[in-house]
Amino acid sequence: MGLFEKFKKGLRKTREFWSNEWTKTLSAHGRFDDDMLDDFEEILVRADCGVPASEDVIETIKEHIRKTGDDSSETVMKVVKKRIIEILGDKTEIEIVPGKLNIILMVGVNGTGKTTTAGKLASRYKKEGKKVMLAAADTFRAAAVEQLKAWGEKTSTAVISNSEGTDPASVVFDAIKAAQARGTDILIVDTAGRLHNKKNLMEELSKINRVILREAPDANIRSMLIIDATTGQNAVIQTEAFSEAVSLDYLGITKLDGSAKGGVAIAVSYLAKVPIVLAGLGEGVEDLEDFDPEYFADSLFEE
Repeated sequence: MGLFEKFKKGLRKTREFWSNEWTKTLSAHGRFDDDMLDDFEEILVRADCGVPASEDVIETIKEHIRKTGDDSSETVMKVVKKRIIEILGDKTEIEIVPGKLNIILMVGVNGTGKTTTAGKLASRYKKEGKKVMLAAADTFRAAAVEQLKAWGEKTSTAVISNSEGTDPASVVFDAIKAAQARGTDILIVDTAGRLHNKKNLMEELSKINRVILREAPDANIRSMLIIDATTGQNAVIQTEAFSEAVSLDYLGITKLDGSAKGGVAIAVSYLAKVPIVLAGLGEGVEDLEDFDPEYFADSLFEE
């Protein structure tokens, strides 16, 4: 199955919601007027595109109609699709610098698929012939450490861990030293995701960052927030919180195939101004794909 077909299959529920609601709106109004645009904005919000991004899309439609006088549904949908691609930004891949230690700091709340994504990334890079190591820095959940160890066994990847409750920064310190000693290409660090006390979260991530910068000053360091598409607007709240706690380089969005809330990708892109680089389109190891904004938009408007 090609990548576009995977996106199309994974976004089926979201596409069906958009298509059904859009058809009802067209039938009710027949032409683009203020009432129809109000209804269309409501559809975008209900599809979890977020209020700011939805308002932006509607303003883009209005500006197009003012300039061209063309309010045909076919043209307007092209305008919407183009604006969504612009919001999502250019296709971006995780930067891996040859000859350097590359550290990928995985952040996100528990349950978003962060640890699983770390394991799937390890599998991907191992298949590419890279030397990979995993760091189990989510020391507040024994289950997270065990889950990462399971991925380590599955992919024959070394996992650096410590006992439950250990200072996460000390695990990262040990992992960096081990990675440097073994000539590791990529160190993937799984961190805790506790949002109930944002102050502690920010302090913890700041401490981890300080350790990384001190112990691996020449490393290529990238942070990635993992969000779960099925949580809808909660993913937007999480993006806001983690943007305050750490400087984000990338977003990864899991479970895009799990509900009709795929529009949340648009909401978080509009908010964070950070590229989405990974899309979870299924449960399998091979279902973690590079995010493609054009394929995403094409999949929403394909029918």
